[in-house]
Amino acid sequence: MTDLMVNLFSYSFITRAMIVGTLVALCAALLGVSLVLKRYSMIGDGLSHVGFGALSIAMAMNAAPLAVATPVVVLAAFLLLRISGSSQIKGDAAIGLIASSSLAIGVIVTSLTSGMNTDVYGYLFGSILAMNQEDVVLSVTLSVVVLFLFVIFYNQIFAVTFDEAFAKATGVKAELYNMLLAFLTAITIVVGMRIMGAMLISSLVVFPALTSMRFFRSFKGVVIGAAVVSVLCFFLGMCGSMLFSTPAGATVVVVNLLAFLLFALAGRLRSGIL
Repeated sequence: MTDLMVNLFSYSFITRAMIVGTLVALCAALLGVSLVLKRYSMIGDGLSHVGFGALSIAMAMNAAPLAVATPVVVLAAFLLLRISGSSQIKGDAAIGLIASSSLAIGVIVTSLTSGMNTDVYGYLFGSILAMNQEDVVLSVTLSVVVLFLFVIFYNQIFAVTFDEAFAKATGVKAELYNMLLAFLTAITIVVGMRIMGAMLISSLVVFPALTSMRFFRSFKGVVIGAAVVSVLCFFLGMCGSMLFSTPAGATVVVVNLLAFLLFALAGRLRSGIL
């Protein structure tokens, strides 16, 4: 096992993927708990489709993908909040509307320019080869910002997650912190798409939170459990991907699925014992 780790980290592209992926997995897990509890977990899936559309346009324009996708996905996140909060279109319908439209635009732009080449496949399903040095610096910076803001505003995010009406009554600016949650999610999705792909990145938001909820009961316990599970599953998934020559993103998702089943079983056994 030690020899495998040494061999893996001897490649610079794997080291870059591990650094960025670990930070993304941590950010996604922390945000995912609030998103799942607010029944807004599919925002990750919707924003990833928006990200694919933005990345397709960026590639057609020969522009920096992350520089183009980041502001577009952030604006889409705010738009989703506005649509679902001020109209008759509910959250899940708003996500479906924007997600399918963005994906269609991305596919059309891709077909008219570069076609479905290896780069496009990497954006759809993830590629550990996609991270260059500039991407790593930007991704690490954005991930640190997400973690910092989550820790600073933890109490406010907790308040709007469990009882938004009560939070408003106590003076918490719920709309502002909902926008902050959407902003942090958008940043995490954009950064994670490079490794996990647009089709799989939402799994990092949903799986760790659901897995942790099978065993832990308090909000803090679920958040910590989700963070540990997410980082560990990403690491094991990347190792499995290298060992068995399987796609990185898909392998990470399968490891998360196994962890969910294991925690679900452990939760049932504990309930039976107690």
